[in-house]
Amino acid sequence: MKKTVLCSALLAAFCLAGTAQAAPANTVPSFTQEAEELSRLPGGGWLLLDKHGLRLFNAAGQEQDRIAVRAKQLDTRSDGNKVLAVFLEADTQRPLPVSVDVQAGKLIKLAPFPVPTFSVEASCLYRDAQQLAHLFLIGKDGQAEQWVMQGEQRSLVRKLALPPHAKHCRVDDGAHRLLVSEANMGVWAYDAESEGMGKREVVALRKPYGQLDGGAGALAVLPGGVAVLDGKADKLHLFSRQGSQWTAQPAQAVALNVRKGESQLALDKDSLLLRGKNGWQTRPLKWAGKAETQPAVAIIAPQAQTEPMARQGDAADDPAIWLSSNPADARILGTNKKQGLLVYDLQGKQTQLLEVGRLNNVDVRQNIQLGGSKVDLAVATQRDDNSMMLFTINASGDVAEAGRFPTGLKSIYGMCLYQPASGGVQAFINDKDGTFQQYSIGLNGNKFSATLLRSFKVATQPEGCVADDVNARLFLGEETRGIWTTSADAAKPDALTMVLPVGANLTADVEGMAIYRQPGAKPDSGYLIVSSQGDSSYVVLDAQAPYTVRGRFKVGFNLPAGIDGTSETDGLDVTSANLGGAYAQGMLVIQDGYKRLPDGPQNFKYVAWGDVAKALKLD
Repeated sequence: MKKTVLCSALLAAFCLAGTAQAAPANTVPSFTQEAEELSRLPGGGWLLLDKHGLRLFNAAGQEQDRIAVRAKQLDTRSDGNKVLAVFLEADTQRPLPVSVDVQAGKLIKLAPFPVPTFSVEASCLYRDAQQLAHLFLIGKDGQAEQWVMQGEQRSLVRKLALPPHAKHCRVDDGAHRLLVSEANMGVWAYDAESEGMGKREVVALRKPYGQLDGGAGALAVLPGGVAVLDGKADKLHLFSRQGSQWTAQPAQAVALNVRKGESQLALDKDSLLLRGKNGWQTRPLKWAGKAETQPAVAIIAPQAQTEPMARQGDAADDPAIWLSSNPADARILGTNKKQGLLVYDLQGKQTQLLEVGRLNNVDVRQNIQLGGSKVDLAVATQRDDNSMMLFTINASGDVAEAGRFPTGLKSIYGMCLYQPASGGVQAFINDKDGTFQQYSIGLNGNKFSATLLRSFKVATQPEGCVADDVNARLFLGEETRGIWTTSADAAKPDALTMVLPVGANLTADVEGMAIYRQPGAKPDSGYLIVSSQGDSSYVVLDAQAPYTVRGRFKVGFNLPAGIDGTSETDGLDVTSANLGGAYAQGMLVIQDGYKRLPDGPQNFKYVAWGDVAKALKLD
């Protein structure tokens, strides 16, 4: 007697229509039966791999085009009547992309990828938020690579370490999730987005650790979930993702009778396509899961990047911009937490290295009236001895150490400079315990001095801060709580006021800060730019109450220039000065936590402010 399978609204997943026994199988069109892999196309046509190669059929079953090749590992992405397909040439394992013109019924070969340096067991496509097509290649021993393509360009994004014996993978584009089926163990979920450290989740494991009998086989992405065949291809397992948890539905018997590793699974609207010993069959689905999506955010391409750090790991931290009388000779100062202070030109070439120890944050002020003369200064926090370091910058942009001052802090961290309207320059220094110190910097002859003006404290760890010189305000970031403001005038202190808490627009940690104000603009204008490190985005808000949020953006790929995006940013700086070319409206410099395209030591990215203003519709 057949038992009815009930769909659980509580689990918000799906069930196969019919029974807990193998449901009656509808057969796909006869011309697909010999296909090893297939994909339904817009308009009802089919794309399939069989012994004759890659073949294109229309909805009526008429073959329209073919590419004769021994091939495997087909995956597709649709964009209207245009479809991108990628498969592996069986002999060389070279990935071959093809543009499918559904309306014209044509298969158009595109520039191939390089031949992999390892034996590929699984491959799958991913379309990112920038609408760029990526390809994941996974080797039998766990070697893996992520590539990106644009036009004729094929670029290695990063190398990964993924499970060995992975014969199947698929990507949920909306959730930016790579799903990998490890034959003898189970299914894992990874970040498909290349920026950032990434993470791994367990979706399902083999018995006795989970429900899969004989490990994991083919899989198919469903909105808000995944369908997985077990290693023996006897049962279909259904998983939905709710919040941060994967929830299993009762397994469904399918008994495909294929050798281990030879099953195939695909989604076709409201049906699953399963390949077994007797060819392909369809299984109707009732699906209540919802596709996962991430909030839309503007993506801006960088214009340039600096040469990478000379140290691996978490090295680069905070940049500062120095302006020259000749705009093209501007300099970018950047800290290396494992080495010292670096100086770059506008093309990103390193012009100087000062090996002065573990510097964290740095800031610059120019044309400072001190000791009867004008001077350009950079100040940085030095974590080896918890001191404040001073550097002079001459007219040619050359930086030289000028002094060190002990602070008495136990774990010095961030800092920013303040140039009062009355003259001189002051420094705000903070400690990981929340303490802030405000110093006045003096100059007597050729000797600098530092005088403590006041101290105050926030509840938890701060780092980034920026002073609005025009309005004598200090903005500071308490990493896990949000952005605060207080008076920058030590003689007129006021209580801390919350500007923007961690929440919908700002994800902890709160990191680098900078103020953009156009030359000659009114004091009540300007924008505060903040690094929202937790989601690798940047928030732009008014620099005056009520501190209206104007938008958020991320920094993505500039493939023609070979530049990756930014992630997990610590420090940033901005200028409104006309630096020429793309930087006519100014420049934003951003620390990149993970260098990709290809992998490498950290660096800094240059972004045209005009691109930010256009994307967020700023004045």
